[in-house]
Amino acid sequence: MKTNKKAYLCTKTHNNEPYNTVYMIEEKTIIQVLAEQKEYVESYQPNKWVDRCEEQMFELNSPLAQVVIGVRRSGKSTLCHKVLLKHRVTYGYANFDDDRLAHLHVEDLNTVLSCIYQIYGSDIQYIFLDEIQDVEGWHLFVNRLLRSDLHVVVTGSNAKLLSGELATHLTGRYNEIHLFPFSFREYCNFHNIAINGITTKKEAELKRAFMEYITDGGFPEMQYIRNKRGYVQSLLEAIVSKDIQQRFRIRNVDVLRKTANHLINNVCQEINYGHIAQQLGTTDMTVKKYVDYLRQAFLIQTLCKHSFKSKERIRNAKAYIVDPGLQNNRENSFAAENIGWRLENVVYIELLRRCSNDFLDIYYYKATARSREVDFVVCSQDKAVELIQVAYDIENEKTFTRETTSLIKASSALRCENLTLIAFAPTREIEMDGKRIKIMSAIDWLLHK
Repeated sequence: MKTNKKAYLCTKTHNNEPYNTVYMIEEKTIIQVLAEQKEYVESYQPNKWVDRCEEQMFELNSPLAQVVIGVRRSGKSTLCHKVLLKHRVTYGYANFDDDRLAHLHVEDLNTVLSCIYQIYGSDIQYIFLDEIQDVEGWHLFVNRLLRSDLHVVVTGSNAKLLSGELATHLTGRYNEIHLFPFSFREYCNFHNIAINGITTKKEAELKRAFMEYITDGGFPEMQYIRNKRGYVQSLLEAIVSKDIQQRFRIRNVDVLRKTANHLINNVCQEINYGHIAQQLGTTDMTVKKYVDYLRQAFLIQTLCKHSFKSKERIRNAKAYIVDPGLQNNRENSFAAENIGWRLENVVYIELLRRCSNDFLDIYYYKATARSREVDFVVCSQDKAVELIQVAYDIENEKTFTRETTSLIKASSALRCENLTLIAFAPTREIEMDGKRIKIMSAIDWLLHK
């Protein structure tokens, strides 16, 4: 086999000083990497994997690129393999999250394609490109594959994959599938927890699973691991270094890490850029930029205030994390042991799962600086279609009155009669001040809605 060598100049940094290094990529190296990856795929047993609701979102027979985005280790690759294998599609596979492929340029992608054909055969009609976002100009390659009438599946761990490059260069020729870590239903399925049990024992198991879920979260790989702290630390480092530092060429990575830790420690709270900047000895603009990078890497999910004034929506954004398991299982963890906040965070991520497919938007509502909040306002364009309040414990009469009163006041202001209070309490319906409020057990809401 003829060896094809690629040589090019790559700018790196050492002690914050740039230097140039020539990297050589040989075709035989790419062949070796892809052949090893093929062996892994051949050992997969998708029938044993947890079903994900996002499987229904694939359009394998369409001319659109199927683009799966989401935080690292949320199961994007597994999801794609499961769908392709389930439909008995013959496909070529390349995973770019491999140190031996770390310095590929767009010019090398044609060699990658040649290697795929050599390994899988030239008659394949589907190409699966895993974690390709770090190859500059990758979108041009994908566009060429689409023009050749190939079906392309792409995964990536950065929102830039869609917001910039893909939307611009594929001009709508893609189907976006956003994947989060396991939902509570998927978590129960993974651990073989019965979700419809009626016995005291089954109910107790379900409640225990719920408490474990809002503590340890739903990252698929972490379900197998006892050393959860080590896993979370390596995950956070990969997000910070690979998805943010390298991509955006950040020099002061310590400030980036501290910004991430601050937001994780203060979930469900408004982001005070000035306060964070003062604490870290940097500027408001730097903090805003770093928060946006964390959002693009899907580590942080932001929630805007419901307002018809765009400045207010942007200025008063709140921060949530993509999975509750990131709060305690890491260094410098000072997250408050507030189960209500943990539940609110889980509810928001679940709302993101459900609302994105229906083209619904989510906000929080706060009429004035001193008024009580409603945690979530679900909107269809500019119309509120549901108000959701989250409170872990509503047995206390004062707490119950506070949460229900907030819903009732917001109901009148936003002209929305669909009111829901999610709590760790039995599901029932009540009427107050002429308004009907659905009180949903958090477990019921997460499992059955």
